Amino acid sequence: MKQRYYSFSSYLRERFGERVHRISINAGFSCPNLDGTKDSGGCIFCNNKAFSYFANLEGFSLEEQIAAGIEYGRRRFKAKKFILYFQSFSNTYGDINFLKEKYSCIKKFDNIVGLAVSTRPDCIDEEKLNVIERFKEDYEVYVEYGLGSVHNKTLGLINRNHKFADFQKAVALTQEYGINTGAHLILGLPGETASDMFATMRILSKMPLWGVKFHCLHVVKDTHLEQMYRNNEIKLLSEDEYVNILVRALELIPKNWVILRLVSDADRNLLVAPFWLNDKHRILKKIEEEFNKRKSYQGLRYESTCN
Repeated sequence: MKQRYYSFSSYLRERFGERVHRISINAGFSCPNLDGTKDSGGCIFCNNKAFSYFANLEGFSLEEQIAAGIEYGRRRFKAKKFILYFQSFSNTYGDINFLKEKYSCIKKFDNIVGLAVSTRPDCIDEEKLNVIERFKEDYEVYVEYGLGSVHNKTLGLINRNHKFADFQKAVALTQEYGINTGAHLILGLPGETASDMFATMRILSKMPLWGVKFHCLHVVKDTHLEQMYRNNEIKLLSEDEYVNILVRALELIPKNWVILRLVSDADRNLLVAPFWLNDKHRILKKIEEEFNKRKSYQGLRYESTCN
């Protein structure tokens, strides 16, 4: 059957000829939206412990995290090659020497073939991109920028403390260094309609992105979003709503964009709602069924979007 979307696993198999497992780590970075530089409360949904395993553990060195990730990938997925994913917090938020020290840890492991850096669009500059670019000679390299939405009203509501223009500037600058660039998007943000979400996809589709990662807005403990949820101030997407919006969103973007993730998950001990989120197998099956029902695929409506 024809693949309905360009999955990250397909991209990696084309690139390396075999399965490549991504190792998510916590390298000890912080965030200007948490340390008081911009705010101390973070985004309204932010609790890194909900999605980062090593954020819950004390005393694990970077090398120990990587070694544990490699062992798990070998045992669980029979993987022989790995991508090191700097996931927790804003992984370009620090001085140059700190960045060099953390990223260079990759060189200690012969079976690591890629470097992935997740960060905020307001935490990047030429000096930092120059550091990341140097890894391109020996590794697959890409940078993921957290965005959520192109709508500044939404960004303000979720307390991102940056504008869409910051994302545009970061993407343009990253492209100057020839580094693959991805965007994190959140479907179901407070106050947004399906039309708002599709508008985000149409605007982004005109940008020089390499990949996109989708999240479903969900509520985890110890966040401002939890307070809003318990006060009935927000409405979360149902499973069927999410699947329908996601498939229609995928139709609006270029067919060669890599889909880094279709749906997020969260630590079950911290997840407040929706509980369907962690049944990934069922959700992915529903996404496939929706594509089949619509006789659709990624990029189906992209050309008409650009006319």
